[in-house]
Amino acid sequence: MEFLTPTSLQEALEAKSAHPDAKPIMGGTDVMVELNFDHYRPATLLDLTRVPELAECDRDNGSIKLGAGVTYTRVIAELGDQLPGLAMASRTVGSPQIRNRGTVGGNLGAASPAGDSHPALLAADAEVELSSLDGVRRLPVDEFYIGVKRHAGRDDELITAVYITPPQGPQQFCKIGTRNAMVISVSAFSIALHPDRKEVGTGIGSAAPTPRRARDAEIFLAEALEADGRWESRGALPEGLAREFGDLVKAAASPIDDVRGSAAYRLHSLSVMARRSLGWAWDDYTSARKA
Repeated sequence: MEFLTPTSLQEALEAKSAHPDAKPIMGGTDVMVELNFDHYRPATLLDLTRVPELAECDRDNGSIKLGAGVTYTRVIAELGDQLPGLAMASRTVGSPQIRNRGTVGGNLGAASPAGDSHPALLAADAEVELSSLDGVRRLPVDEFYIGVKRHAGRDDELITAVYITPPQGPQQFCKIGTRNAMVISVSAFSIALHPDRKEVGTGIGSAAPTPRRARDAEIFLAEALEADGRWESRGALPEGLAREFGDLVKAAASPIDDVRGSAAYRLHSLSVMARRSLGWAWDDYTSARKA
């Protein structure tokens, strides 16, 4: 196995162009598991830990540019107040040691339906930056996932950053697992309120071939809040609205039965998480008015 160790982004892109089958590795929290269990044996590993540009976290025209090498620990410590949904998701990832190594960029590269960061990125309307020697392009995150553990990046491209404009309203994330920590999610859900544009963002994890949004649920809730003037009044939610929202989230999923849980349980848990997370987000929204 060949091991490439670029020390700049330009060198990394040149290496990926010359070795399009090379497997990028940063924290190794996914790649090393596959290697240790002999599930995957690439001819070339592309070590990105020495590329300083990937570890940067900057502001860019109102958006946060989160380098692909920024760890979950840094997301929690540095972005918890601006991106609480993503920070909540990051806190559920593995152990402190894994959070110190694992990255949001690596989670995107693995493109697992059960990846913890995906629902929060979807709810926040993130964009994924893909770079190659031919240039840079940005994809809406909901166009990035194309299949089970497959994404829209080309063989000569690297995931270099994620751009997120912090939602103007509250964000929530929750997941169900077989225990409270160090566990792959059975199902996960995230919500973000965008009162500045009177929209709602959602993200579903571990309940479909890819992470996905619940579009009908988003439209239903945003229109219901607009029709009753609740974006402005921040009044209590009508009885039954959260339940219908949960039903629409459940309808957007297409889970399977596996060793972690049944499809029926995943659907039920999604509806419960959607109702609860909406209630928590709305409580935060009404509390902000009082403050």
